[in-house]
Amino acid sequence: MSIGGVEDDIPQGERKTVTDFCYLLDKSKQLFNGLRDLPQYGQKQWQCYFGRTFDVYTKLWKFQQQHRQVLDNRYGLKRWQIGEIASKIGQLYYHYYLRTSETSYLNEAFSFYSAIRQRSYYSQVNKEDRSGHASVLPELVVKKLRYYARFIVVCLLLNKMDVVKELVKELSDEIEDYTHRFNTEDQVEWNLVLQEVAAFIDADPVMVLNDDNTLVILSNRLSDTGAPLLEQGMIVGQLALADALIIGNCNNQVKFSELTIDMFRMLQALEREPMNLASQMNKPGLQETTEKPARRENPHKYLLYKPTFSQLYTFLAASFKELPANSVLLIYLSATGVFPSGPYDFGGVLTNSNRDVINGDGIHKRNQSYKEMHCLHPGDLYPFTRKPLFIIVDSSNSVAYKNFTNLFGQPLVCLLSPTTYPKALQDQSQRGSLFTFFLNNPLMAFLFVSGLSSMRKGLWDKCHDYLRKINRDIAQLLTHSRSIDQAFLQFFGDEFLRLLLTRFIFCSATLRMHKLFRQETRNYPESYPQLPRDETVENPHLQKHILELASMLDVRNVFLETTLDDY
Repeated sequence: MSIGGVEDDIPQGERKTVTDFCYLLDKSKQLFNGLRDLPQYGQKQWQCYFGRTFDVYTKLWKFQQQHRQVLDNRYGLKRWQIGEIASKIGQLYYHYYLRTSETSYLNEAFSFYSAIRQRSYYSQVNKEDRSGHASVLPELVVKKLRYYARFIVVCLLLNKMDVVKELVKELSDEIEDYTHRFNTEDQVEWNLVLQEVAAFIDADPVMVLNDDNTLVILSNRLSDTGAPLLEQGMIVGQLALADALIIGNCNNQVKFSELTIDMFRMLQALEREPMNLASQMNKPGLQETTEKPARRENPHKYLLYKPTFSQLYTFLAASFKELPANSVLLIYLSATGVFPSGPYDFGGVLTNSNRDVINGDGIHKRNQSYKEMHCLHPGDLYPFTRKPLFIIVDSSNSVAYKNFTNLFGQPLVCLLSPTTYPKALQDQSQRGSLFTFFLNNPLMAFLFVSGLSSMRKGLWDKCHDYLRKINRDIAQLLTHSRSIDQAFLQFFGDEFLRLLLTRFIFCSATLRMHKLFRQETRNYPESYPQLPRDETVENPHLQKHILELASMLDVRNVFLETTLDDY
């Protein structure tokens, strides 16, 4: 170890400070790199290792704060190196969020990433002295660019869109400077990052505006008043949503950082509003996480972008194995349809359409006599129906899952998207599926199918209150139905599933009354088991509510006053 080239003149205490810092720095890097080797599935194996990593980074962060002057003078500690430590802690919190689905950890990641920006830890990276460091400089700039990309992901997940726009502008300037100064091969890659995040920001087709024309930032996570409350006399099951697999494979859809817009929307529909952990935690570490929050935790989630069949089955098996008693596993599929190729085949959905060779099987070279290797058929999920299973399929072949078979008598529900959409809505498919949009933000989806692109916040709030009333009435229709399959009621006790079911019925009823759907496709959301139409999705009371909502928005002409009995 070289310390400024004057080791002999350094007092023993300061020498020890530098030695201890180097030890902590090396140990932290070693533990951080080891995180990559942990299995991505399973909820138990990784916790001890994460705890040790957090502890070392906590010590390292406090150590550099307490001994900054010595480290500046004797070690030559640069501000970008402090930024790297803070960035790693931000990454740890973000990955802890991915592992636990606890949104509070996103706030902690945001705090560290914000500190880097506010204190300009990376500001000197582009100005480092080139003497002896010419080969390192591009690498340091890439660290800065990656920090921006990670910060943007966290801000998107926290709906901090104003910050996202500022970061995108700063990242754009940094990329321009980077590509101007260095003739690098990753220029196209970084410009693609910018394009992806810009498209992600613009994915919502409807703007809600304040009186001064500023954009209202809406959150689509579950709030305390989000799901309709269970009222006296409603007899529902006690099952709780514990685990969810969110799977995305739509090639033409907006995405950022292996998260399609459909995956992003469903992820938020399965989370509560984040709490700030600042009052509970004074340092990054796992010892505090044993204190349970006052409210029930979010269901654990796996986010799987274009998984191969073997990857998907591995995660499914891990979720199934660890599912607690009286709990539900949710599977959300947003993927291209694979259509039947024989008389006894219903087809399924394609979870991976990469043209890479996988175990010697290149999809583009496959023999046509073989079936699609990465197609998830309804039958592939039969083994997992041994426990309560809630499936959402958003696909051009979602109807394949109408032919499900409940072999084990456990609660089982499939919510299925329309397979085709009117032409005007197909053209917007890059911005995400309409079906998932209804499950994530039903009012905005209603505005979108009504042809509206913006509205004032006052009217939005008024319509939102009315939609809450509609949800309450849907809950009553469902729980008071005499002919509904009991599986729906078994799931209705869980807040997240209750909200998804009420939104599904609202979506189905809306599209059944929509003139474009009647005239062009006559294709509507379906479910397994089937819902009693006259008591739910075609209930006259609910239809009256939808027309009233349309009247509030002055779009009643988009909907039929009465619906047909046959379709």
